[in-house]
Amino acid sequence: MTGATQGDQWVDRFPGLARLETATKQLLFDRSTIVNVPSGVTIFGPGKSPENMLFLLDGTVRVQQVSNSGREIVLYRIHAGQSCVLTTACLLAYEDYAAEGIAETDVRAAAVPRTVFDDLVAQSKSFRDFVFAAFSKRITDLFLMIDEVAFQRIDVRLADKLIKLSDDRNTVATTHQKLSLELGTAREVISRQLQEFQRRGWIEQARGCIHLLDPAKLEILAANGS
Repeated sequence: MTGATQGDQWVDRFPGLARLETATKQLLFDRSTIVNVPSGVTIFGPGKSPENMLFLLDGTVRVQQVSNSGREIVLYRIHAGQSCVLTTACLLAYEDYAAEGIAETDVRAAAVPRTVFDDLVAQSKSFRDFVFAAFSKRITDLFLMIDEVAFQRIDVRLADKLIKLSDDRNTVATTHQKLSLELGTAREVISRQLQEFQRRGWIEQARGCIHLLDPAKLEILAANGS
């Protein structure tokens, strides 16, 4: 964990923050701390209270919900240039986290103390606008995810996920368990659906990998549900 340096003007990497008043930007910069988190480390979790507002500079953080039975579902990911809406909500409401955030890669972030966050939300309209614009965007995304989980067919959602995760070689490096976590369903459901896709000749499965043999058919299913 290291303090921010003059060569690391991280504030300007966030479009919303870059438009803040000079004094506000300088305050964020002066009071922030740069933190480095290795891949696989849990950054926050249920029952813990946020002490800082995190602004992600490098890497990816997966935010997921875990039920009492141990079932997991990915809520969203935080990428470089974004802040965490769950942390924002907990800071605003003075509540503990209800989900966990895990570093999917090595992560580098700017941590702004709660006291600074509170003061800026109260005193700076431009900072407040930034916070609530990011908050509303993520909430909209979460409602769309809820709609998908509740109302869309799993075969349609799985086809769409495979297309989005595939690389230029039409290969997805993943497991049935990881896909079930992404889509909020049981691993057995994913396994059955992948077997059906393979029976149709659309994919071929290998250990830790799925090859898309007919991505066009998957795209049609994802777009039209048929």
